[in-house]
Amino acid sequence: MLATGIFVTGCAQFPDGRPRDWHAQPSLEPQAGPQPHIEGQDSPPPPPRSQAPGEPPPPPQGCKDPDPAVVATCLEPVGALVALPQGTGALVGERTTGRILRVQEGQQPVEIARIPVDPAGGGGLTGLALSPSYAEDQLIYAYLSTSTDNRVVRVAPEDPPEPILTGIPRGPRGNSGAITADDRGALLVATGNAGSSEEAADATSLAGKVLRINAFGEPAAGNPDPGSPIVSSGLTDPGGLCVAGGGAAHWVTDRGSDPQTLHRVQLGEPLGTPAWTWRNRPGASDCVATPGLVVVTLTDASALYTMHPAPQGGFTGEPQKVMVDTYGRFSAAALGSKGLLWLGTANRDGGEAVSSDDRVIRIKPPAGSAAGKD
Repeated sequence: MLATGIFVTGCAQFPDGRPRDWHAQPSLEPQAGPQPHIEGQDSPPPPPRSQAPGEPPPPPQGCKDPDPAVVATCLEPVGALVALPQGTGALVGERTTGRILRVQEGQQPVEIARIPVDPAGGGGLTGLALSPSYAEDQLIYAYLSTSTDNRVVRVAPEDPPEPILTGIPRGPRGNSGAITADDRGALLVATGNAGSSEEAADATSLAGKVLRINAFGEPAAGNPDPGSPIVSSGLTDPGGLCVAGGGAAHWVTDRGSDPQTLHRVQLGEPLGTPAWTWRNRPGASDCVATPGLVVVTLTDASALYTMHPAPQGGFTGEPQKVMVDTYGRFSAAALGSKGLLWLGTANRDGGEAVSSDDRVIRIKPPAGSAAGKD
């Protein structure tokens, strides 16, 4: 379970489920930075010698980062992230290089694959997922852009990447996508509209859609239309796709829409009215979800957004913007063992990078409101 503190943020109800914006208050008192808990330890590690309790660690020196939450440093902008089972680390996809690396506390990153990508128009390597039977087959799936299309590839140990779904339209923009495993042994894929709203509206096009496929790229068993991989439509430039435990809910963010949106996906139906909107366009990108929590990474706002879905629809309590300007532009997220949150940054991709950027961070999810609200 995630830390209890992040679940209890208020009791206001939004029973009608309509999208609401949260507006900043005139002033907010500064808060101390997050106190990370590292997996396998009962309490937070002691601060470095020059660091007083409650203060942030000193700045990095080159690729050495004294922050105990930082797992990997000096990466290219992180486009995708997935946690490995049983606390054995995570896999990181670099958006612009196509490298997939295994990262783990106390060890140097290990490159396990390098896939040629074309990062133009927001594309590149933007999605990673483990096979639903990863413990047996060690297979990884990636969503990426080439010079001619967007596609899903399968990566097996010591084998070259194998395309399983190709021909997803690409264009001058709207090329990002996301991929995750659902609770029924299939893969969910979110695709951009390749810069064309007509493509997203075209029922025969794979652009601007949520797809559900099997391990071979074919329509998965149980799809509303058995002959089609398309289970929803209406996306512009998706940043993240996440499934709550047990399949309680499917969520997708769309940072290309205006305003930016979070949708609850109903398989077999168009996306329709968003569950949440951000009119200030904070760069809503990746997401993680449990039945009672959704966390969205905000790239342009350099923060996380936490919200609590209500069983009857809408959201309970006050959504919180937390960890503002702590690590910069959060671009990717994954939920690991023991409820720990893995995060990736994209500070070299339009942000203010420090010497150890870009980084992968592992923390206990932040509790309460560290830095105010939208």
